[in-house]
Amino acid sequence: MARLGSARRSPLHRAAPGPRVQGRGGGAPCLSVPELWQCRWLWGFGLRGGQLLLLAHCRKPAFPGCPTRSSAEARTRVSRIKPSAMSKRKAKESGGANGECISQAQKILRERFCHHCAAGRLFGIEHQYRHLLDLLKRTTVHGESNSALIIGPRGSGKTALLNCVLKELKEMKQVRGNLLEVRLNGLLQTNDKVALKEITRQLNLENVVGDKVFGSFAENLAFLLEALRKGDRTSSCPVLFILDEFDLFVHHKNQTLLYNLFDISQSAQTPVTVIGLTCRQDILELLEKRVKSRFSHRQIYLMNSFDFKQYIKIFKEQLALPADFPDKSFAQKWNTNVQHLSEDKTVQDVLQNLFHHSKDLRTLHLFLMLALSNVTVHHPLITASDLHEASKQYRTDSRANIVHGLSVLEICLIIAMKHLNDVYEGEPFNFQMVYNEFQKFIQRKAHCMYNFEKPVVMKAFEHLLQLELVKPIERPNIRAQREYLLMKLLLDSTQIMDALQVYPNCPVDVKQWAASSLSWL
Repeated sequence: MARLGSARRSPLHRAAPGPRVQGRGGGAPCLSVPELWQCRWLWGFGLRGGQLLLLAHCRKPAFPGCPTRSSAEARTRVSRIKPSAMSKRKAKESGGANGECISQAQKILRERFCHHCAAGRLFGIEHQYRHLLDLLKRTTVHGESNSALIIGPRGSGKTALLNCVLKELKEMKQVRGNLLEVRLNGLLQTNDKVALKEITRQLNLENVVGDKVFGSFAENLAFLLEALRKGDRTSSCPVLFILDEFDLFVHHKNQTLLYNLFDISQSAQTPVTVIGLTCRQDILELLEKRVKSRFSHRQIYLMNSFDFKQYIKIFKEQLALPADFPDKSFAQKWNTNVQHLSEDKTVQDVLQNLFHHSKDLRTLHLFLMLALSNVTVHHPLITASDLHEASKQYRTDSRANIVHGLSVLEICLIIAMKHLNDVYEGEPFNFQMVYNEFQKFIQRKAHCMYNFEKPVVMKAFEHLLQLELVKPIERPNIRAQREYLLMKLLLDSTQIMDALQVYPNCPVDVKQWAASSLSWL
């Protein structure tokens, strides 16, 4: 086909040539955009080698020399580009669907790990669960007033136990919408006045009668007690008081709030149950005699008594997706992967170290949260390496990380303190003893360390004190000299040696000094 550059053109074409388009094939025409419009080309264009190519046929030539193509050839050329485009579109849609499943899985697991709602049944505390459920049933169904304490170490599941009991209780037909909850926390309500205001706010009690506004603590307390005493067991709505960090309420003045709450729970008026959550084993010894006499002495103890096999089972249940997950195939693939992880030897070793470090579920949730953060569209399942890295991140020592940013002089002072602890078996030391130990090292290795003046060494020692790597064992006295204040090192030998292994450009003599079992004599 001949090029159409010499073909007859209208004045419009000569005035506005426009961009030119190369046709497909060796003899394809070189046309301007107005010529293409006049030729009435159909279907569309494609790209090859940076040039715009024609992909269709000409239905009606506008002037001699304009090429024509059959519809079958045009459809063939168009169909050549369709499979690749469709495959890309399908890959994009599948990737989007997979990303949606991953987002939903992460949302479900993060809510499980961050909130105090345990998935599945509670492990090792079934007896305590039945006891607390029966206690609250008697309050909400039969109108009995009670009081109890849930005692256990932090992370043992006190809040999770209470939330699970309340969840099952509210699903009962007799209790639904018939229970008022008042939640107090000893860290927030630091005195009885603040706690009383929070109680009236959560119970939606109006403290205005006529034109009088109650402002004092005594008037507010009297109004609250009167409102609670007006009811009876048959017509009044039960009230549940939940006191988190119960041991902090004990330190309030005269324990007035605890006295009145326990006193109401012993009366035959509005059904009131007081549940306290604490980690203090000696909590009863902290109560005043008048408060202790009104307490029912019901105590529910929580201890993490499960073994490692049950810990593996908890690991699988906490990481598994629920049965009502929208994408059944993704949930099955995820849960199968979790089952394989629980049987992997390296994963079991990681979980064994975590189990010996801490058995509480809060630690396990934080560990699983770190592993879950590595899941992406390109990395859709948790692997053993993810759990191994999460274990490293979780067990990272913050004080050892501080050591990485210290100067060599400060490192030498820490090593001197380490040797003093080894020689004197952990007895306290002062700056002068540390300085003398450092001078012994300088005299032996004068070629590798600069002999700093004493004020400079003192400044480095004070910096360690500010970083809380060194702690004074008594309050500093104005008359006492700084050089002779007794100190204690807050790093052990293992932390120091591990930090020196990754310390950049640490002198070899300093490492050898730290590794030596005896101090320089």
